[in-house]
Amino acid sequence: MWNGLVGVAKETYTASLGEGVVPRPLMMPLVRGELIRLIWVRPLKVGQDAFAGIAEFANIAAAAGADEVVLAWETHDVATACELPIVGPAPCLNMALATRDGHVLHQFPYSEQLLSRSSEGWASVAPDWRPAPAPQPGESWCRRSRPR
Repeated sequence: MWNGLVGVAKETYTASLGEGVVPRPLMMPLVRGELIRLIWVRPLKVGQDAFAGIAEFANIAAAAGADEVVLAWETHDVATACELPIVGPAPCLNMALATRDGHVLHQFPYSEQLLSRSSEGWASVAPDWRPAPAPQPGESWCRRSRPR
């Protein structure tokens, strides 16, 4: 299942970047290993609205009764929208698999090969996928927020 979800995300990024846009963050809720649907974050304004829009994803996963959630986002795009420094490889497709027990971050860095540039200055690019670093496991936010 994981390889299929990675494939869908990479295909989506390849097609979108070829059209000159970076896909908005994506959530894929799963219930008992079955993908419920693909959900993109609503259009966001830079700043607090970006934080709020991304945080709203948690409500959707909860409403779907998801026991696993896959999140996908582009490093530079989310950092810019949230007015945060860029941490980690960029450009990079990030995918996190989250459960109640924790999460694992998978990063898929790429370089951009210019395909064309519009008269308005928008660039269409093709991602050249680079070797992925080792997945990074993390602690569950649920466990961190519970009293010990």
